[in-house]
Amino acid sequence: MTAILNKLGEVFNHWRISREDPFLLLVRTVLSQNTNDRNSFAAFSNLTSRFKTPEQLANATVNEIKELIKVGGLYQEKAKRLKEISRLVLEKYRGNLKPVLEKPIQEAREELLSMPGVGRKTADIMLAFWSGHDIIPVDTHVFRVSKRLGFAKNKDNYDEVKAKLELATPPGRRIEAHILLIQLGRNYCRSRNPLHNQCPINRLCPVGTRYVEPSRPSRRRAHPQ
Repeated sequence: MTAILNKLGEVFNHWRISREDPFLLLVRTVLSQNTNDRNSFAAFSNLTSRFKTPEQLANATVNEIKELIKVGGLYQEKAKRLKEISRLVLEKYRGNLKPVLEKPIQEAREELLSMPGVGRKTADIMLAFWSGHDIIPVDTHVFRVSKRLGFAKNKDNYDEVKAKLELATPPGRRIEAHILLIQLGRNYCRSRNPLHNQCPINRLCPVGTRYVEPSRPSRRRAHPQ
């Protein structure tokens, strides 16, 4: 994995750990589920132009939320989730998620998973990008790339892929691995029409090596006697 990360680090940019309000990070992550970055960003911008706090979102109607996040897709389900989450954060945590995210990682993860609409990936994104825990959240890109690279098997579930990737990744580089593998999946290792022949790590990939042209021996000119 070290060689892969080093090579990808030459190609892609790194993202910073988020220090925004953890509630807004949670909202952003929920809106990113099953949609692309452009649409989820538009939905988040629309929503936060009117509602930025748990109290504001809890008091908004589901229809108001729907209209603002419609561009992000699955807006009916997400609007209900966001309203439920906002109520919970307001009533149980007094509008502040920081104490939850500052708990020991397993305790914090279980508490996040108890919230409506928060699955393993969303919980791990919160723990990695706000709390700074050295873990690898597994999204669809990471799932696909890790299996093509041979770190996980096709039948592996979320926790199995996460565990195998974290075992293969040097400590201190797991958030970096998450970021770089996502960018690899978006730009080259796509679900459809992957660009194996252009992939920057095709020589390190069991699938990609099939598309690497064999190097030709250089021809040397004979020196005149």
